[in-house]
Amino acid sequence: MNVRFLALLATASTLALTVPTLAQDAPKAEAAKPAAPAPEAQVRSRDLVGTFGGQRVSYKATIADTILTDDAGKAEAVIVTTSYVKAPADPTRPVFFIYNGGPGSGSVWLQMGAFGPKRVVIPSDAKDDGAPPYPLHDNPDSLLDAADLVFIDPPGTGFSHLTQGTDPKKYYGLRQDARAVGKVIRRWINDNGRWNSPKFLGGESYGTTRTAMVADELEGSTYNDVGLNGLILISTILDFGAEDTTPGNEMAYVVTLPNMAAAAYYHGKAQAPSVEAIVAEARKFAVGPFATALLKGQDLPAEERASVRKELSRLTGLSETYLEQANLRVTDQRFYKELLRDRGQTIGRLDARYTGTDYDAAGETPDNDPSFYGIDAGYTAAINSWARETLGYRTDREYQSIGREPGRYWDWSLEERGRGAYLNVAPLIGQAMRQNSQLRLFNAQGYYDFATPFFGAEYSLKRPGIPQERITWKYYGAGHMMYVRDEDRAQLSSDIRAFIRAR
Repeated sequence: MNVRFLALLATASTLALTVPTLAQDAPKAEAAKPAAPAPEAQVRSRDLVGTFGGQRVSYKATIADTILTDDAGKAEAVIVTTSYVKAPADPTRPVFFIYNGGPGSGSVWLQMGAFGPKRVVIPSDAKDDGAPPYPLHDNPDSLLDAADLVFIDPPGTGFSHLTQGTDPKKYYGLRQDARAVGKVIRRWINDNGRWNSPKFLGGESYGTTRTAMVADELEGSTYNDVGLNGLILISTILDFGAEDTTPGNEMAYVVTLPNMAAAAYYHGKAQAPSVEAIVAEARKFAVGPFATALLKGQDLPAEERASVRKELSRLTGLSETYLEQANLRVTDQRFYKELLRDRGQTIGRLDARYTGTDYDAAGETPDNDPSFYGIDAGYTAAINSWARETLGYRTDREYQSIGREPGRYWDWSLEERGRGAYLNVAPLIGQAMRQNSQLRLFNAQGYYDFATPFFGAEYSLKRPGIPQERITWKYYGAGHMMYVRDEDRAQLSSDIRAFIRAR
C-alpha cells in the first residue's frame, strides 16, 4: 500500500572514497572487531481449526525466519514468513504467496484484513478505528479452504531486517527485492515439498509491482524453474510514468479522472444512476475529448475548451472557475482538498470515502490522509497480538507496518535502463504470460482508490503484449484496501477463491 507516499522517502546515498596513505605512514591496524553472531532461525507453530469459505479446516500456523546469506555464507537478511497450511499437508494443494507493498509495507494489511484466518474488526463504513482494544475475530473470508497461504514480509518490513553490516543497496530496489523474495519462495517450496503444487503469487499496491518482478525472477531471467499458475494483483501499480504529476505529463490527469468522478458521485457532488455508470462516462470522456484537449495544449480553441471544462465540472463536482484556474489540470492532492471545501472537509487518498478535518479549510492540500490514520492503529495492534501472543514469536524488534528504511535506499531503476527512464513493469507480466500458456491474471481495483487508480491499471494492462483473454477484472465499492468494507472483503475472497479453483 501507499506507493507514492513511501517512494518520496527514497534518497540517494553517496559512498565516500578514501585515498590510501603510503605504507610507511600508515597507523597500526586496530584490532579487528568481532563479527556479529549469526542469527538463529526462529520457528513457532500452532495447530488450529477454523471455518473458511463455509468449510471446517484444520491447519498449522507457522511463523518462521528465513536467513539469506552472501556467497561466503555470512547472514545478510532475516525474512519472516507466516504460513497457514491445511492439515494433513497435501503436496499438490494450491499455495498462495502473498505480500503487501510500499515498498516498506509489512504483510499485516492482507494478513489481518483480508485473507488470514484471523482479522481485525474495524468500522466498515469509512469511519476512524478509534482506540484499543480492537477485536480480533475468526475470518470466514480467509482463503484457507482453497489454498495454503504464505505471507511474506520482505526485507525492512514487518519483523524482517538486514543484519548488521549488510549494505542496504543489496536488498532495497526493484530487482534486489524481487531476488530476495524469489529466494524465500524457493526455500519454502523446498522445505515443504511443494514443487508440484499449483502456485499463485500476488500482493497489493507496490506488491503488484513486486509480483511482476518476482514472476520474472521465478520464470524468467534468473531461476527459470518455478512454474506459476496465477498472478493476483490488488490495487495495481505497474506503470509509474503514467501517474507522475510532473508538469507536462498529461496522462496523470487522464488516468485519475474516473477516480475523481467516482469520488464526486459518492459524496453527492456529481449525479449518475450508479458509480459504475459515472465511471463509464468518465472513462469515455477521459480518453476522448479530455485527452485531446490536453494534448492540444495552448492550441486548444476557446469553444472546445469551454465544452471540455463544462463536462469536466459535471463529472468531478468542481466549479468551472476552479477548473479554469487550474488550467483543466487538477492534481489528486488538490482534488482531496477542493471537492468538499464548502463542507470544511477533505477526502482520503487511499480511500476517497473517508473524510477528515484539517487545521484550516484554506490550504492547497490536506494535512494528512484520513483513510490511513483511520485504520492503521487497529492493524498494528492485531499483528503484534497475533504473532507474539498467539504464535509465540519472540523478538525485541518493532513490527514495521510501514517501514521507512527501504524507501531511504530504494533503487527504482531496472538494470537495462538508466535511473531516469520511464518505469513500467507491465511488460514483464506480458512476457511471463506469453512464455507460460496457462498463467492467468486476476486484477482487483477499488473505485475510490487514488493511490493506484483503477484506470491506470487498465491502461497499463491493456497495452500490446499481454493476453487479454487470461485476465480477470474485478471492481469494488471501496478504495485501495477494499477489504476494510465488509461487503467487498467477502466479494474479493469469493472472487479470488473462484480464480484459484478455475485452474
